[in-house]
Amino acid sequence: MMIKTTDFLPVVEIETNSSPTHAIIWLHGLGADGNDFVPVVEELELLPEASIRFVFPHAPERPVTINNGYVMRAWYDIYRADFNDLEDQPGIRDSQEALDALIEREMQRGIPASHILLAGFSQGGAMALQTGLRQNNPLGGIIALSCYLPLAETLAVEARVANATTPVFMAHGIYDPVIPLSHAAASRDKLLAANYPLEWHEYPMAHSVCAAEIADISRWLRHIIG
Repeated sequence: MMIKTTDFLPVVEIETNSSPTHAIIWLHGLGADGNDFVPVVEELELLPEASIRFVFPHAPERPVTINNGYVMRAWYDIYRADFNDLEDQPGIRDSQEALDALIEREMQRGIPASHILLAGFSQGGAMALQTGLRQNNPLGGIIALSCYLPLAETLAVEARVANATTPVFMAHGIYDPVIPLSHAAASRDKLLAANYPLEWHEYPMAHSVCAAEIADISRWLRHIIG
């Protein structure tokens, strides 16, 4: 089932200071919503003078096959537990289009593409990679947490030169039962083989986020944003 998004996705927005100079579009995982990662704003150790608009979109609601067709917020459908199997290409591309529109809106609000970052967890992290690496505008960075590279076989022909040197922060739990570490590592290796500047981290956790990971993201963001 493909859901067409003609309007902007609904979002939760938080600004750390007035007149933001940067934007981070942060994508939630399957079955959650934009509120899921709002607490991360307070947890990140950013410089006091950093002026960032955090944008937390709500994914569309759609039936999810692996969950017996139950309707929930999802960036795309998941057919089977094996992520190497059949992928919901129409759903992935539809969400990519919706995220492209959010990036364009931030640019229209005065934030240059190089100051816009995509971040996401699980399915949201997969969409951050899918969208960011195929963006025509040079983004500031991509944060991909507990996820994998979707539509990996099409990346070589669809990747945009504008983001060939975009920094990527990728992290995963070594005990993740949802997306195996081996699958995430294979995605990491594919990106490294394509010469993306990727920083990789592993943590002793399951399919979640931990304090050490937040600290590493904070350090990485301070380096990217300044």
